[in-house]
Amino acid sequence: MKVVKYSFLSFLMSMITLLALLLSACSSAPSDAGRQDVHSFARQNDVIVNHLDWDAEIDFDARRITARAGLHIKNKSGANKLYLDTRGLTIQRVTLDDADTETTYELGSEVDFLGQELAVDISPETKVVHVFYHSNPNADALQWLEPSQTDGKRHPFLFTQSQAILARTWIPCQDSPGIRMTYNARVKVDPELMAVMSARNTTAKNDSGIYHFEMKQPVPSYLLALAVGDIEYRSLGPRSGVYAEPSVIARAAFEFADTENMIDAAEKLYGPYRWEKYDIIVLPPSFPYGGMENPRLTFATPTIIAGDRSLVSLVAHELAHSWSGNLVTNATWGDFWLNEGFTTYFELRIMEEVSNTDYAEMLAVLSYQDALREMEEIGSGSSDSHLYVDLEGRDPDEVPSGVAYDKGRLFLKMLEDEFGREKWDAFLRTYFNTFAFQSMTTAEFMDYLRVNLLKNEPALEERLNLDAWVYGPGLPDNCPVPKSGEFQLVETQLNAWVSGEKANTLKINNWTTHHWLHLLRNLPEPMSQEQMADLDGAFRFSKSGNSEVLCAWLLHSIKNNYTEANPALENFLLTVGRRKFLKPLYTAMAETPAGKEQALKVYQQARSGYHPVSYHTIDAILGYETE
Repeated sequence: MKVVKYSFLSFLMSMITLLALLLSACSSAPSDAGRQDVHSFARQNDVIVNHLDWDAEIDFDARRITARAGLHIKNKSGANKLYLDTRGLTIQRVTLDDADTETTYELGSEVDFLGQELAVDISPETKVVHVFYHSNPNADALQWLEPSQTDGKRHPFLFTQSQAILARTWIPCQDSPGIRMTYNARVKVDPELMAVMSARNTTAKNDSGIYHFEMKQPVPSYLLALAVGDIEYRSLGPRSGVYAEPSVIARAAFEFADTENMIDAAEKLYGPYRWEKYDIIVLPPSFPYGGMENPRLTFATPTIIAGDRSLVSLVAHELAHSWSGNLVTNATWGDFWLNEGFTTYFELRIMEEVSNTDYAEMLAVLSYQDALREMEEIGSGSSDSHLYVDLEGRDPDEVPSGVAYDKGRLFLKMLEDEFGREKWDAFLRTYFNTFAFQSMTTAEFMDYLRVNLLKNEPALEERLNLDAWVYGPGLPDNCPVPKSGEFQLVETQLNAWVSGEKANTLKINNWTTHHWLHLLRNLPEPMSQEQMADLDGAFRFSKSGNSEVLCAWLLHSIKNNYTEANPALENFLLTVGRRKFLKPLYTAMAETPAGKEQALKVYQQARSGYHPVSYHTIDAILGYETE
């Protein structure tokens, strides 16, 4: 009887503890009250859009999307107006509910990079607002590619890039990461082409050219995504697959063969994958980012197809966004680190699971090096080196974002080191479950952290430098400094070369992309033409098919005026549109009159093949003005 009584009491106490935790989680749920996103005209405390029915036709000849956006709304305050974000859209008419009753609306004055407020007259009883419109041929979210700009060279291609505030250039919406909606879509394209979206997709073309999509999980507008082109699908496993042009599909399927293992590793760490399928689409080379975490369908650059699966940590990064970003989302772009710092940390944990500790340590050191370089470039005292950044009056696409990734990861790594992996992982798993399909501000996360991990201990908070990490500049004194035994081996070989050994005598067996990047990042500056030629002759850097290695080498070539690499440099700039590579290369070229002249000459040819996200950045670097 004594044992039974003890077991019952233990069970009762466990239930009481569990109830307290559940109540704590509920009470800590973030509230929309008082929030206002400075990058959106939406008034989310009054009326929000919670579902989109989108009916669209894609016209490649006119470079235009003609569509009806059926916006289902929740009127919280009995308001008489719905406020939407638009930029460059031609609004034809607006109707209510049955789609026949026209209503009045007003487009506000154009605001730099924000576009125009669309104020629609509604009643408190209105359930659906239908906006009939078409997009502008030069919409910044859209890139229309000629057949010659694709890998297959036979069909045109269209893809979108909505992050950060570009969804409003192709769909009238409440373009804030703090507002979520589900969506359905019907998209009509040329029957020779196929359409896919960040939603439930088909895996084959049909004869009608009409495709239907459903996204049951609520997502913010920046995760709306569309691609149209000559696309094939290949399965990678029961929950994953890859889309690509027919000429690319086999290489892509080989490169991403470990995707299922990554999903399993991620779930093991932080709970179930909640989006059913995880597919990847490899876009043409003009895609401006390495990847974009559009739910159910990551958009990826072909520059990660290296032939040896050495750059697939990018897939781990975009997959990790299925928890940090897509599931729990930064409420504003000033809170961007809540998406990217968490995801960069999670990426390394996935790679440690599917590869090994040595591999993850190399990634950690490269990330730390990136953080140091970013601090040097923007100034460690700059407010842009804070994790939380006040972005009022600034275009979030033009704000340095590397700090969010690398300083954010280091902050979370510091917490892991302090509390231990078991406790830290349990905290993160609970965090993702508690706030699933919600948005989060920095202040709300810090409050949650204090209550649930620090247990409201002021002395501990002070020792951990919490405010210095989040609201202060640079890297605090308790920043963890990663080390890599593999990189020590690289440094031994580099020191031998600097001391006079020829490059072709160095011991480089089994080196990966990360070994090479560490070598290239630590080469002396300046170098002689003989030194550059010695390295290039031994390792054929100028002919590398690995985009990361080639870009790092080309930076040295520019700085050391190694003209033997000029053909490779010009070809790279003409065929790659990824802003991560373009920005440092054009910046380095622009530092000398001769280099800037060369840069402008190449850019005049290359610009039409770049996405607006990339060419706006390069325009500013080169002082390039269009007619």
